[in-house]
Amino acid sequence: MAEQHSVPRHIAIVMDGNGRWASKRFLPRIAGHNKGVETLKRIVSACPSRKIDTVTVFAFSSENWNRPVEEVSGLMDILAMALSREVPKLQRDGVRLRFIGSREGLSARVKKGLEDAEAATASNSVLSLNVCFNYGGRWDIATAAARLAASGTPITEESLSQALSLAFCSDPDLVIRTGHEMRLSNFLLWQTAYSELYFSELLWPDFDEAALDAALLDYASRERRFGKTSDQLSGNSAAKA
Repeated sequence: MAEQHSVPRHIAIVMDGNGRWASKRFLPRIAGHNKGVETLKRIVSACPSRKIDTVTVFAFSSENWNRPVEEVSGLMDILAMALSREVPKLQRDGVRLRFIGSREGLSARVKKGLEDAEAATASNSVLSLNVCFNYGGRWDIATAAARLAASGTPITEESLSQALSLAFCSDPDLVIRTGHEMRLSNFLLWQTAYSELYFSELLWPDFDEAALDAALLDYASRERRFGKTSDQLSGNSAAKA
């Protein structure tokens, strides 16, 4: 287990592999998504004891609307059911829930469910859980830039960063992607500029606390330099790049 000072405060997760997990078991893809919800519950519960205070997950990308209609409809049903079933527990556990992404195209029932869940958990402070739903990194940047331009605000790195969907929290220290795919897939493109990336061969439904600890140990072994040299970080001013 990683030492406390080497543990990321904010982890972001691309929860990939639900459909493949189901296909390997000759189950409908929606069964994999249901199993993925159970995995998310376990990982969220495991984070506070590991000194992680923010978790951001990629639940539904803006590109996922291109999937088969029955799968998209099933995902919406899962979201609605999960909200009604899990919000009371999240509230008891001190988890604050936020949904990040466009709400255009969502049904009135889903929109109300998102709003009610956010309101019910707004005062919680043990863990922040950001669910990126109907989200894309390019959408996030373009929307922020358009908002600044409309207000007459100069577009700088600082102003754009403050206009993004996750401006209320720090950038992710660690990005975990399951399913053995090695790309970000339009997830938090701005915010992950200096994040450490960890790719797991496990499909998301198989990712557990031991897999989380393996990712944290790998993170703890890395040196985050943010453009500096190792000598600069260690305070060795005599050393040259």
